[in-house]
Amino acid sequence: MLSALDARLLATPTPQPLSGWRRFVVELAYFTVKEARACLFAGLFFAAMFLMPRDGLFGLPRYDLLLLFALAVQTWMVWTKLETVDELKAICLFHAVGFALEAFKVSGSIQSWSYPDFAYTKVLGVPLFSGFMYAAVGSYMIQAWRLFDLRILHHPPYWMAVTVALLIYANFFTHHYIGDYRWYLAACALGLYARTVVVFRPYDRDRRMPLLLAFVLIGFFIWLAENISTFYGIWKYPNQLGAWSVVHVGKWSSWSLLAVMTFTIIAGLKHIKSRIHVPE
Repeated sequence: MLSALDARLLATPTPQPLSGWRRFVVELAYFTVKEARACLFAGLFFAAMFLMPRDGLFGLPRYDLLLLFALAVQTWMVWTKLETVDELKAICLFHAVGFALEAFKVSGSIQSWSYPDFAYTKVLGVPLFSGFMYAAVGSYMIQAWRLFDLRILHHPPYWMAVTVALLIYANFFTHHYIGDYRWYLAACALGLYARTVVVFRPYDRDRRMPLLLAFVLIGFFIWLAENISTFYGIWKYPNQLGAWSVVHVGKWSSWSLLAVMTFTIIAGLKHIKSRIHVPE
């Protein structure tokens, strides 16, 4: 069952003889509203990260409050049917995947970045709210898939897509020991998804875009959010401990590959679910 808002966004509009600039404005308006709706959890969560006082509130540290806020938003979204239980399960998976990466990256031997503030909910040096940063990307993709009625044309074989996604995730760990194969994996993804097209519906007509372009755009916005987050001291890279500096643009490629991995998980889950017969 959908929320009233989602039902209205997904309702088939009455055909209208729109053309020229009128069609452009109407489709842009619908696209903007649907994008904002798809970004609901990510937007609220990152807004809380930027607005939360560094010293916390009511005697609770900032990181702990962010965890409580994320849990409250997720509970509210499921209760109001803005998010389904299946979507919540997928977000929990993204949280676990993200937390595992975070725990490795902040470990004593690696220390790619650090969380400088105290928190009661730190595990292995990582505040538990951090997994929701990865879950926010997954939440956006899941919501956009439903709201825009996404369809994927020329999707590569799933076993190949999963293999590349696993190698991308593994490279986040192994590049500290055996070298960074990011660009080789990017080349593999480029070849794998070269023909893949996303079909989406902002209003009453299908529109298309290359899936690779979507990965690059998502990676850019993650990189942008990362710059804002480090500016507010949510976490810091070693070169930012003395004074803040822009996150290296090379991280954009890492986050674009993360988008590939996130998409593969969602597409794989949808593929598996479509093959399961549930008797009525």
